[in-house]
Amino acid sequence: MSYKVQLINPQEKDRFFENYAPQLLYTSKADIYGCCIKLLTNSRQIKDLWEDNFYSANENIRSHGRLIVLQESNQPMSVHYDPYTKTAFLINVDYYGWIKSIALALASDILEDEHRIYSVHGAVIDISCLGVSIIAPSGTGKTTHSWGLLRIPTARLISDDWYFVRLSSREPLALGSEKNTYIQADIGKIWNEYEQLVDKARLDERGRAIVNVRWIVGGGGVIPMATLHNIILLKRDPTDNQIITQLSVKEALNYMREHDFCNPHQLVRDKRKLELRTNFFEQIFEKCKIHLINTTGTPQQTQTEIRKLLTLTTPFDTKYSN
Repeated sequence: MSYKVQLINPQEKDRFFENYAPQLLYTSKADIYGCCIKLLTNSRQIKDLWEDNFYSANENIRSHGRLIVLQESNQPMSVHYDPYTKTAFLINVDYYGWIKSIALALASDILEDEHRIYSVHGAVIDISCLGVSIIAPSGTGKTTHSWGLLRIPTARLISDDWYFVRLSSREPLALGSEKNTYIQADIGKIWNEYEQLVDKARLDERGRAIVNVRWIVGGGGVIPMATLHNIILLKRDPTDNQIITQLSVKEALNYMREHDFCNPHQLVRDKRKLELRTNFFEQIFEKCKIHLINTTGTPQQTQTEIRKLLTLTTPFDTKYSN
């Protein structure tokens, strides 16, 4: 991570807004799991990416949170957040991946405080009506292996990056948050099935693009929710020869705390939020099968191990037709 969130108060927020308001040429509202998050920006490119990425919200709906994204000359990159008015200022943050993640974090901050609906920075794939979630620190293969699982004929995508969870007396229910996905171009080199998808995309300067995965998996290949059954945590440790380890709830919680809940985009990190998130993960871990997979092999080797694991722990067939 290359940014740090600076918390501000409502008075500082007002001063920021008064200073930057004349530059805000574009606005757009997104519906992020029932939260209306309003984007205000001076960048047409960011507005276009935002509207490709998220479901739109009616402009007449009052926003629950605001994201002000500005490109300013002669200023360092900075992120400021007022947790009282749910307003974030992103100055010279030119990487759309951070912008959309902060928008999701803003919705998460609102939902966990006001509705006890929590979020996970992870992927969820539905395979034969059973949800498989992959949660991992950056660089360990979360996106690679969620898209690898999506190649299974009975698989459907809920989210490849961030999802929300409803808890009840039954199994946890995972719900998607984005209309389209933000992918790296190399996904087509790892899994050839996606080459056509990448070829159609307009890549940004970081080699990423918003894409509609329905072009490859079909309209029924993306669904809004799934019941969580399996949770797979990832690590990459070449000194450990163990590939698959089943974890207890306590071990999984230790993993999540050690890796900052695998979410570098949390806007507020105080003691109260730590307790909320710890209690949440404890509840979903108690209702799911949890395994840690070491991803030191090639993507193909690790994907084979993941599918073997799922075949042993669930009743569905994870074999790919090709």
